[in-house]
Amino acid sequence: MKYREAETKPSPVPVQAKLFGEVQERWPWAEPSVWTERMLTALERGVKGGKWYSLMDKVYSPENLQAAFNRVKRNKGAAGVDRVTVESFGANLSDKLGRLSAKLADGTYRPQAIRRVWIPKPGGKEKRPLGIPTVRDRVVQTALRNVLEPIFEKGFAENSYGFRPGRGAKDALRRVESLLKAGHKFVVDADLKSYFDTIPTQPLLKLIKAKVTDNVLLKLIEAFLQQEIWDGLEHWNPAAGAPQGAVISPLLSNIYLDPLDHLMADAGFEMVRYADDFVILCRRREDAEEALRMVAQWTASAGLTLHPEKTRIVDASQLGGFDFLGYHFERGYKWPCKKSVGKFRDAIRAKTKRTNGTSLKMTVTDVNRTLKGWFTYFNSSNGGIYGELDSWVRMRLRSILRKRHGGKGKGKGYDHLRWPNAFFTEQGLFSLVTASMSVGQPSKR
Repeated sequence: MKYREAETKPSPVPVQAKLFGEVQERWPWAEPSVWTERMLTALERGVKGGKWYSLMDKVYSPENLQAAFNRVKRNKGAAGVDRVTVESFGANLSDKLGRLSAKLADGTYRPQAIRRVWIPKPGGKEKRPLGIPTVRDRVVQTALRNVLEPIFEKGFAENSYGFRPGRGAKDALRRVESLLKAGHKFVVDADLKSYFDTIPTQPLLKLIKAKVTDNVLLKLIEAFLQQEIWDGLEHWNPAAGAPQGAVISPLLSNIYLDPLDHLMADAGFEMVRYADDFVILCRRREDAEEALRMVAQWTASAGLTLHPEKTRIVDASQLGGFDFLGYHFERGYKWPCKKSVGKFRDAIRAKTKRTNGTSLKMTVTDVNRTLKGWFTYFNSSNGGIYGELDSWVRMRLRSILRKRHGGKGKGKGYDHLRWPNAFFTEQGLFSLVTASMSVGQPSKR
């Protein structure tokens, strides 16, 4: 990297640390083709003025672009507006990456339009927009993220868990549960209205400029933020926002909300945030009211909007509770929220249509993928719902068999004798109840 020697030269590193790569061991997820041990040492010790200079050459380096494509390939994903798939882009890859590197280096690279699709919201009939960049743009955005992520990750607040290396939703859920058990029962349940679509561009770029001064790189970020969006026959350039589905959007969204994270932490409030979904847990209602006042003031100044109907203060020790990251928390217990159950049922319905033409064995195998994945996430629930869902899944499978034997309607009555529960166990059907018993889950009162 062509950074200024006088401003970024790290302090001498002990030979022992150098030999065993201790710095790199602390950053195992950082892309090694970009973040050498020397750069990571400079990152940890701090560069003069806290700003990084010439970084663009790291973005378009052949090694970084190759690493970026490898990650895009692992993530799969659909084609963009150019209809180029990941597989077809991978043909003659070295030539394509070479031309891509040259365009980024000489400033002639221009992002293509984003293809917008609408996907159902969990457990409901509403839909939300998803932007699909072209494979080429996803490669560049991944290379860009490889360069930027460590710079900002170093300063991110502890209360942020979404889209961060080594952190995830379950870490956030464990933190919420521990705070509830410690007596933080008054919860600010906040909702940012259309957050990803309303992030103001210039204030976001100002936050990035506080740590990165490479103007070419900054213009590249701005170009991605202003990518044309195609939604059927309609197309436009957005005035704000970071499209959901773009590789760089999660990092940019965390950068924009990081000042709120630190504001809450400095004020002594226990906030737990996963992307744009966050809760603030307090011991007293007065504290929760003050936290909500501060959040409302900050969001207004940041050009964001709290959803007036979905933002509230709840007493988690009383009937009603609150939802967070797919779980419902109430009176010391937690279980899948209604939206999560609705999404689960929709997924199973799609795999168990009565006109299903595949064998029962293949259908069970397909259903098991959903059951196992769902249980992996919700395996810390306080029982209760597993038996109901197991029974419902078996009903869906009995309905298929009933149809194949000339019957109509859903599986019921005599069907339970023709195809008892043991029959589906023999077919290898995954049982949520059995799985929950194997991990020794407590029951919900």
